[in-house]
Amino acid sequence: MGKIFDMDSPLMRFLNRVGDMLILNFVMILCCIPVITIGAACTAMHYVLLKIVRDEEGYLVRGFFKSFVRNFKQATIAWLLMLVVIAVYLGDWLIFSYSGIAFPKALVIAVVAVGVIALMVSLYVFPLIARFENTVRNTIKNAAILAFANLPKTLGMAFLYALPLIIGYFSAYSYIFIFMFGISLPAYGAAWLYSGIFKKFEPESEQTLDMDFSVNVELEGETDGREK
Repeated sequence: MGKIFDMDSPLMRFLNRVGDMLILNFVMILCCIPVITIGAACTAMHYVLLKIVRDEEGYLVRGFFKSFVRNFKQATIAWLLMLVVIAVYLGDWLIFSYSGIAFPKALVIAVVAVGVIALMVSLYVFPLIARFENTVRNTIKNAAILAFANLPKTLGMAFLYALPLIIGYFSAYSYIFIFMFGISLPAYGAAWLYSGIFKKFEPESEQTLDMDFSVNVELEGETDGREK
C-alpha cells in the first residue's frame, strides 16, 4: 500500500502533474491580465511545458519567469503583430455582419481562409520563441513552414486549444475546471505534439543545464538561431 504513495509511483506522478498544470494555469492567468504581456506569458508557458514533456523539469515558477523576462521583447513584438491581425479580422467581421452590404461569397471565403491560416501559424510562434533564438520575421516564417509541413499535428493542436471553449459552450458546470486547467492543459497536450517536430532541428547529443538550451535551427537555410 505504501508504494502507491511513493513519490515515483504512477499515482503520485499523476497528482504532481495535475498540481503543475494548476499552478501553471494560475500563473498564466495572472501574467495575462495586463494583456500586453500575453505573448511573453505564452512563451514562458511553452518553455516550461516542453521541459515537462521531456522530463527535464526544474523549478516550474522560476523557469516560467526566467523565460518570461528573457523573451519578453521578442514575444511582445510577435503578440502585438497578432493583435493587429485580430483587430483587422474583428473589423472585417463587423463589416460583414452589420454593414448591410452583400459581399461576394468568394471574398468572405477568402477572408475566412486567410484567418484560418493565420491561426494555424500562430500555434507555433510562441513555442518557437520559447525554444529557439531567431528574429521575429524568421520565427513567423518558420512557424508557417512547420504548420503546413505537420498539418495533422497542427490540426490536433488547434482542436486541443478549442476544446475548453467547446466544453464551456455546452456545459456551464465546466467553467471551474476551465478556470483551473483551461490554458495549461491544452498547451500541455500541444507540447506533446510539437516536441517531436522540434527534435528534428536539435542535435542528437544535447545537454541541458539550469533550464537552458543551446542549438542551431535552420528550416530553409537562412534562419540562424540558437536553441535556448
